[in-house]
Amino acid sequence: MSNQRPTLADVAATAGVSVSTASLAFSGAGPIAATTRDRVLAAASELGYSGPNPLGRQLRSGRSGIVGVVIGDALRRSFRDPVSIQVLDGLVDTLGVLGLGVLLIPGSTGPGAPLVDPLVESAAMDVAVIMWGSTPHDPVLTTLRRRGIPVVLLEGQATEGVAAVGIDDRAGMAVLAQHLLDLGHRRIATVTLPFDQARRSGPVDDARLAAVEWQVTRRRLAGVRDAGVEPVETWETPASLVEHGADAGRALLARPDRPTAVIAQSDLLASGVVLAARELGLRVPQDVSVAGFDGLDLPWLAPDALTTVVQPLQAKGVAVGNAVEVLLAGSQPESVVLPVELRVGTTSGPVPA
Repeated sequence: MSNQRPTLADVAATAGVSVSTASLAFSGAGPIAATTRDRVLAAASELGYSGPNPLGRQLRSGRSGIVGVVIGDALRRSFRDPVSIQVLDGLVDTLGVLGLGVLLIPGSTGPGAPLVDPLVESAAMDVAVIMWGSTPHDPVLTTLRRRGIPVVLLEGQATEGVAAVGIDDRAGMAVLAQHLLDLGHRRIATVTLPFDQARRSGPVDDARLAAVEWQVTRRRLAGVRDAGVEPVETWETPASLVEHGADAGRALLARPDRPTAVIAQSDLLASGVVLAARELGLRVPQDVSVAGFDGLDLPWLAPDALTTVVQPLQAKGVAVGNAVEVLLAGSQPESVVLPVELRVGTTSGPVPA
């Protein structure tokens, strides 16, 4: 024996079997007697052989064992958002059981950035997951289709031949808006998730509202209007982070004609609005009501507990993982829409007298 890494042929020779039989012992596929498998594995242990070359196995199977997950934002922001983390947790747990790895791919992060990350163009993957609000003309989706890679869309617009997993967020926002109407509120403002890759911050006019590209933002805006609410102001944020909600809150609540209620499209944005209200000396909900979306546990916001729409974050990730499994089996999964529910906390109350 040389000092080079032992090969499968070395193991087969030591065990007294053919190379094909030795290969079956490692793959777990095909008929092989238990005593023969044990003899092969004992020979491998004796020689210090750790198993077949993963790249060679991938080439033979035609699969990489990798699921590409396009996050939709810079990773540094995504990992500050409990929503992204909990969904990824459910997804990774499901894929791990299937023996699949995950390649995290950041989305386009702003003006001037490439529309498609180079990894989307070239990385080996068996299935791709687009995490946030893709449209049929999304360049990432277009690239993956051109490469022939099956795709699962999370909260994206359903497209023929593409699996979709989402939540009934439009209906959830309508229920939330109706809750505030029932409390007597009529001057209601909204703080939104980003509209598009530009990730602007500030108030928006009718032209900007008509140009919303990202589907999550569009649906949640539509849900508010489904309840008959025409917001007195809509404030766009560049990301779902507490500081962006606080910026919006300061701008909306520092004026004399401030809204009596604010609906934010995420709990992190809503919690930022609550913090801004406290800075301005306003009581929540006596002076202003604030509501969010996601159902996050935010103990640092105590004594307040957000009124929010609860979405099944972990289950959403699991549903994506299940869709990946169906695609790898050669079938087309059904689209899934998971329910949401209103949870009334301490941050919503009757309209100020």
